[in-house]
Amino acid sequence: MSSPASSPSGPPGVTDVPREQRLILWIAILASFVSFLDGTVVNVALPAIVDELGGGITTQQWTVDAYLITLGAFILVAGNVSDTYGRIRVIRWGLIAFGVTSVAIALAPTAGFLIGARLLQGVAGALLVPSSLALITSNFSGRAQAKAIGTWTGLTSGAMVAGPIIGGLFVDLASWRLVFLINVLPIAVTLWLLMRLEQRDVRHPDASVDYLGALLCVVGLGGTVFGLIEQPNLGWADAMVWVPGTVGVLALAGFLGRQATARAPMLPLSLFRIRNFGWGNLATWLIYGALALNGFVIAVYLQEQAGQTATAAGIAILPITIIMILGSSKVGALAGRFGPRIFMTVGPLIMAAGALMMLWVGEDYSYWTQLLPGVVVFGIGLTLMVSPLTAAILGAVDPARAGITSATNNAISRIAGLVAVASIGAIVGGTLDLNGFHRAMVATAALMAAGGIVAWVGIRNPAPARD
Repeated sequence: MSSPASSPSGPPGVTDVPREQRLILWIAILASFVSFLDGTVVNVALPAIVDELGGGITTQQWTVDAYLITLGAFILVAGNVSDTYGRIRVIRWGLIAFGVTSVAIALAPTAGFLIGARLLQGVAGALLVPSSLALITSNFSGRAQAKAIGTWTGLTSGAMVAGPIIGGLFVDLASWRLVFLINVLPIAVTLWLLMRLEQRDVRHPDASVDYLGALLCVVGLGGTVFGLIEQPNLGWADAMVWVPGTVGVLALAGFLGRQATARAPMLPLSLFRIRNFGWGNLATWLIYGALALNGFVIAVYLQEQAGQTATAAGIAILPITIIMILGSSKVGALAGRFGPRIFMTVGPLIMAAGALMMLWVGEDYSYWTQLLPGVVVFGIGLTLMVSPLTAAILGAVDPARAGITSATNNAISRIAGLVAVASIGAIVGGTLDLNGFHRAMVATAALMAAGGIVAWVGIRNPAPARD
């Protein structure tokens, strides 16, 4: 493998690999960073968005879920697009489109315009993550792959959790609109690194794009989520709830039927017969739904009920970022040595304990004694779980299908978050007060515990990897 004359130093934990591989890893990290950061940085901006554009909690839910609807639906298409047209080319397309839609959101004059732009941004984000992970799985193998995925997980997940801090500073010191321009610098840097990459693009000769499946998926997710979000306001009997909800459920059924019969499905259902892939994605659904619920509720509650600034709400979860950055690469290497099962079991159970510790939050709010202990425990569990889960799922399938494999897992995690956020009204009882916060933490703990149990029951450690 050829190497450029000079390239960036390797990310922490991966410094003993060829320069071309380090360059690839940096591209994968930064491209995923763009999508992950935007998915979470918005949480601390939600109160400010509603103050200016109106719409209450419904606008807040749609600001988050509009992005997740198209991200979750098109990330499956993006997996096929990545295999069909080449991973490097698709990453480049996604970066450019993400930059354009970010500017549109920053200039949004109304809530409706913002939500529409977020829908388009989700499509751009969908092009980034599957291609990024596919680059890693096709350029690293054995323990080096596990360690690279651990590094990718630590830095991208750390960025995902750090987003609220960066966003909070922009909201408090300038404007919520600048939150959506944070990605301009990483987009520019990643495009520059792509220009320096000497590797030829990789395509799968038998891959194709299932556009009908994508349409059914978008309609299914959109209709179902619309019903879940509007139900607390209108009730199940209202036609504005049950009609789109019914259409959504039927479209999702049609999507599954399409995938079962299509010659080249965007979601090969046969993959779920592979033990670690099927059980790993079930654990992903439970755990990432809990993560989305937890992140949304903490960011909004601390500002609207506990009287914290946007920056303080972001800093509240800074310990998670630090723990993940310090530990994910090491955990990835350990999972490559000992197998993912124990990490995928213990990690979610520790996160469940951390969520229950957040029940200490009371009317007289104190970060240091009420929230911080639970945040630290939550961060330890998250660090133990994320990279082993990713490695277990990607390692279960032939590397030639890396694009669709990573796309499926990412789609499931995003759709889980989408459904969790859409269900917040029902979970918290319609109002995100202290009682609602406590109900959300109990729900988070229950989902996390279920994810850990699923991992223990279903995941099996693969044969020891060879370097």
